Parts: sequence; C-alpha cells; structure tokens
Amino acid sequence: MSLSVIIITKNEETNLQACLESVSFADQWIVVDNSSSDNTRAIAAAFGAEVTQTHTWPGFGPQKNLALSLASCEWVLSIDADERVTPELAAEIRQAITHRGADAFDIPRLTQFCGQWIHHCGWNPDLVLRLFRRGQARFSDDLVHERVLLSSGARTRLNSRLLHYSYPTPAHYWRKLEQYSLAWAEQSHARGKPSSMPRAVTSGLIAFIKSYFFRLGFLDGSMGFAVCAMQAQAAFGKYFTLYCLNQHHASKKS
Repeated sequence: MSLSVIIITKNEETNLQACLESVSFADQWIVVDNSSSDNTRAIAAAFGAEVTQTHTWPGFGPQKNLALSLASCEWVLSIDADERVTPELAAEIRQAITHRGADAFDIPRLTQFCGQWIHHCGWNPDLVLRLFRRGQARFSDDLVHERVLLSSGARTRLNSRLLHYSYPTPAHYWRKLEQYSLAWAEQSHARGKPSSMPRAVTSGLIAFIKSYFFRLGFLDGSMGFAVCAMQAQAAFGKYFTLYCLNQHHASKKS
C-alpha cells in the first residue's frame, strides 16, 4: 500500500525539516506553499517533496484540496508543518493501511503550549481525521477550521499520538488567533450569521468555564489557566470581530 503525505505551508522553515523527517516512511510528499519568503520551498525540494507554489490564499480548506488533488498514492496522510509523526504512530499507520479494513482513521493529537504538553482544557483527547483512502474524502471549503468530509467507507481510530508543537510562545498563539478569528468572522458574515457584544462576552465566559472547570484545565497548573484564558479570548474575539463586520456592513447600507 502506498502513502502520500500532504502539507500546506507559509514561512515554515523552522518546522518543515523535522516534520518531513517524521514522515520519511511515506512514498510521496506534497508541499503546497503559499508564497513563503523564507527557505520553506527549498527545504521541501531538498527533502524530495513535490512543491507547488500559490500566489493567492483561498483559505485552509481549498488549499488542502489543492494538495489532495496532487496526491497519487492509494492513501493520504494530511499533517501540518508544526506536527510530528512519532515512530510508534508511523508503525501504526503502516500497519493500518496494510492490514486493517477501514477507509479513514482518526488520530489522537497531543498539543504543546510554551513547552508544556496540555493534557486537559479540552485539548486532550483531540481526535483529528488525517489518514484516509484517496478518492473517498475531501476537505470542506471552509476558510478556517476545515474538516475532512468522507464520501463513503468505514472509519475508526489509531492509538498512537500525533505531536503538535503549535505554540512555542504566547505570541504564536495570538498571531494564529488573529488570523483564525478574522477568517471565521468573514466566513460567518458572508453566511449571514448574527452577533452582538453580549454574545461575544458570554461566549468568552462560557469558553473559560467549560475549559477550566468542566474540562479540568486546572489540572494543567498555571499553564492550563493560561490556555483556558486564551481560549476565552479566542471565543470573545471571533464573535466580536463578526459583530464589528456586521455593524460596518449595516452602516454602509444606511
């Protein structure tokens, strides 16, 4: 059974080499790069990946569908540059695509925040659908928080973890938060979704209570508190941004 790995990138020179090395067991590597200004494309090419450059940003879903369209192996593994496939997960992937009858596999992901693995806060277990048979799945067209859409086939899960080195500093989190909040708000505004200041404030409060108390964020110590507070800010931020977009659009009409 053959395996294609697909990765979309933008200025990922600090992450990409280690990411590619963790999936060296694959048969094909597809990197779709959105006009990086660093050495991302050179690193990918030197590793042996097939590199495609895009000059406009269509959103995460469409960009991943482009990468998927370039894959030629029977199986596809979609990962991000800040993720690592452990040797245990690599062995389980090879076993799964060779001997197991399913057509898609969820993978448990463990995320690191500022050097600490987060085991609660709603971040663990974090099951992500990343391994599937080519031709039986595609990505949703969402600008952000895209999903894998299965057309058919059986779905199960693996046991080994995918490691996610997503937030080495709080600044990385804030940058992603700003990008995701704006993309989510623009998409929601286009779909006519309402928002208000009370909705934004309430969403932030509920997000903190759920992640810190009900999802046991307090067990991750001070870093758990920080993660839950930032999740509250993320929930507030996306609804507040949507509220501002809606207000701006309404003022232009009047």
